[in-house]
Amino acid sequence: MAGEGGRRFLDPKTLTKISRLDIRARLVVEGFVTGLHRSPYHGFSVEFAEHREYVPGDDIKHIDWKVYARSDRYYIKQYEEETNLTATILLDGSESMKYQSDPELPSKLEYGCTVAASLLYLILRQRDAVGLVTFDEEIRKFIPPASSPSHRNLMLNALENVTPTKRTSLGPVLHTMADRVKRKGLVILISDLLDDPEKVISGLRHFRHRRHEVIVFHVMDVAERTFPFNAMTRFEGLEELGHVICDPGALRSAYLEELEQFMGEIQHGCRTDRIDYVPLDTSQPLDVALTSYLATRSGMKLS
Repeated sequence: MAGEGGRRFLDPKTLTKISRLDIRARLVVEGFVTGLHRSPYHGFSVEFAEHREYVPGDDIKHIDWKVYARSDRYYIKQYEEETNLTATILLDGSESMKYQSDPELPSKLEYGCTVAASLLYLILRQRDAVGLVTFDEEIRKFIPPASSPSHRNLMLNALENVTPTKRTSLGPVLHTMADRVKRKGLVILISDLLDDPEKVISGLRHFRHRRHEVIVFHVMDVAERTFPFNAMTRFEGLEELGHVICDPGALRSAYLEELEQFMGEIQHGCRTDRIDYVPLDTSQPLDVALTSYLATRSGMKLS
């Protein structure tokens, strides 16, 4: 319902439960930074905050030449408005994301859109900047980070209009976005990750090389996780694959073993590169999944 600005993804019950944590943590951008925004003039203050090392792409007008004269190293003067969180949410809109095994549960795409909408709501409520990227085999929509109230509706409309018809090509998309997102910040990937694990990890590593903090929400349908099929079943392929009729009982053990190996490779790669890996399935109540994760990340305890 595009006319509603995508608000169907903003479940009030979910947001209320998430908000109960009073999430004001900035989710670790400059080292381990948590807690309330320190400046009461957040977003407007130009008061000097601290120095940080110069990185290629920084505006040279902010180089502190007095510090350079003493240390022979380039440092940037960082102001309060520069310490605000800048987040970019990447949502997989490929054809495999439309899979829905149970009509009583959301599809992977609907679940992923709700994750994205909830996070952008929380980030904007903190008056931080957030942007949105939707993609399949290429980038379909790129809304650069901003923190204005109207920005939320722009992103919600983009979520509402995702059409999952193309194949996944995660690696190239991640590398492209790592080059385009210049300012160091938080990158959130929401995807079923159905691609070559090495290519996925390589793309995520590119963001870490650019000094971004990265969170991966691995969204799967509950049937993909448990393979509950019993009778002879016709499996329809997505992303230009065909179909096959088979006895699922003969495949269950091999399938589940392959799935565990796949998820293990992703998880190991993320752990190695200090990337948060959060497995989700469509049967999980979103408020429980997100509050548990955010509470753990921000060092808070659920009441």
